[in-house]
Amino acid sequence: MSNAAAAYEVLKGQEGTDQGAGEWFEVTQERINDFADVTVDHQFIHIDPEAAAQTPFGGTIAHGFLTLSLLTHLTTSIKVDTPPLEGILMGVNYGLNKVRFINPVPAGSRVRASAVVTNVELKGSAIDQTRTITVEIEGIEKPALIAEWIGRMVYDS
Repeated sequence: MSNAAAAYEVLKGQEGTDQGAGEWFEVTQERINDFADVTVDHQFIHIDPEAAAQTPFGGTIAHGFLTLSLLTHLTTSIKVDTPPLEGILMGVNYGLNKVRFINPVPAGSRVRASAVVTNVELKGSAIDQTRTITVEIEGIEKPALIAEWIGRMVYDS
């Protein structure tokens, strides 16, 4: 049995598994400003606290794409119960099936991610694992975003 096929058997058994939540992470105004500079998105609701205070948000909020870009960091602290898998060469972001920005992230708030394994597919010497990632905001009932994120693990032949 190839390394990819053996890993597939392990990962396929995790479909439907709730992997739990990771650690809290603060989304500071400085980080929002830095993201605005990198993406050249300087809309006032992100960078001007005085003007943003007059909006229904009551203050500045993170860019939705900033919250999305934090998925890699936020998910690294989720404790995944997977045994070591032999022959993996690399893991890459393959894409997103669906992303919804449900609730704005106020500057200074803390967010964390939780994950559920929703699909595992063998693709030759690679495995695509889809996880539904929910980013919650501390103290707020509705999540910031929900995304179906596909990670591809490539194995040696």
